[in-house]
Amino acid sequence: MQIDPSAIARREMLVRSSLGFGSLACSALLDDARAGGMIERHLTPKARNIIFLFMEGGVSQVDSFDHKPMLEKHHGKDPYKEIGRIEKTQFESIGKVFKSPWSFKKRGQTGAWVSDLFPRVAELADELCIVKSMTSRFPEHTSANFFLHSGTGLQGRPSMGAWASYGLGSDNDNLPGYVVLNGGQIPSGGLDCFSNGFLPATARGSLLNAIGAPLANVTPNERGAHSQALKRRLVGHLNQQTPAISPELEAAISNYELAARMQMAVPEVMSLDGESRSTRQLYGLDATYEHTRTYARQCLIARRLVERGVRFVELTIPMVNGFQRWDAHGDIIRNHGDNARAVDQPIAGLLRDLRSRGMLDETLVLWSGEFGRTPFAQGGSGRDHNEHGFSLWMAGGGIRPGVSYGETDQWGYRAVSGRLEVHDLHATMLHLLGVNHKAFTHRFGGRDIRLTDVHGRVVRELLA
Repeated sequence: MQIDPSAIARREMLVRSSLGFGSLACSALLDDARAGGMIERHLTPKARNIIFLFMEGGVSQVDSFDHKPMLEKHHGKDPYKEIGRIEKTQFESIGKVFKSPWSFKKRGQTGAWVSDLFPRVAELADELCIVKSMTSRFPEHTSANFFLHSGTGLQGRPSMGAWASYGLGSDNDNLPGYVVLNGGQIPSGGLDCFSNGFLPATARGSLLNAIGAPLANVTPNERGAHSQALKRRLVGHLNQQTPAISPELEAAISNYELAARMQMAVPEVMSLDGESRSTRQLYGLDATYEHTRTYARQCLIARRLVERGVRFVELTIPMVNGFQRWDAHGDIIRNHGDNARAVDQPIAGLLRDLRSRGMLDETLVLWSGEFGRTPFAQGGSGRDHNEHGFSLWMAGGGIRPGVSYGETDQWGYRAVSGRLEVHDLHATMLHLLGVNHKAFTHRFGGRDIRLTDVHGRVVRELLA
């Protein structure tokens, strides 16, 4: 009988095994697999870690990385007459063709078009691989967020960070494999965006607050280390008395053990006291804009986490202009302008810092929202949701730098060349981590399930 290490507890394995040294070695290997990490990768990895800069709300592609002169030429005209067929939008408020309020320029030696919305990131255009033909299947935030994270629009499925943590674990025994740095806004869909789903609880994203106390009870409540050690020994003794432990309870015990170790590791990794003044200035920790300082702290902590072996780090965005995210249904100049001011310098600082430390080559940085926005106005000064074509970019970690992939039509509305789906993105990310997305499965509900479901291809045109 073949034994699935993800479905068997350690003590049950010992009961089934003989007491020979060979059996003990086998149980240790299975225990390592349960703790997080396949025995070996399918492929030679190019990336060791991933940092996901999640721009929740939907950044407008035609105001950032997808230059469309036709919008300026036909600004203020009827989109039904100029663009033609208009897809059903989230709010069905179809305004006029709307040119970008920001100027586009060719950047770097490669001449990539980037708008003035991101002046600092634009300076690093030669590091970026800009994808202009990403699509989603959902026009609504919650389902689109689930889709981007887990490959399905349903709640409660494992996110890509959970899959990475489950498959490869963490290179640091004192920190989780998947960490979410919260800057103030939990995305639509809530914490289930970071869910472990049917994977072991150890794979779930661990939420750390970038501002204030990073998480509850990170500082021991006991007055002395001896008192806490006594409690831990008692709990460990009680666990040993349990005759049979389910995989769920086993994962919970593992989480409690990790939490105890995190009380030592988290305060150190979250403290920036040892960072140089030049590094702090690079990220924007001294910026006058409050939200720049918040995101600067997130980006710097993200570097410190991957430096210490955390496999997957995701950043939410600061609470700019209330709970609007990048969701610019009105006044896109203020919405996108303020949000960009918060993240532009910190992101550029992160890329420069990773490059200077020799970490960018093995750290994949992904920047993306859950969908894009329409090329015509909503409410006169905003844009509605657009899942038919939007932009994202990646850098480092085996990605080809200085290239642009795919195209939308002349309006920036629909992907017409190199059309990609989230499944393709996930397949490519796993490939860079050294994992064959078709072979990386987990048995659940009577079938082998994978992050990419039955879809997805590795987009080799994006690979270095």
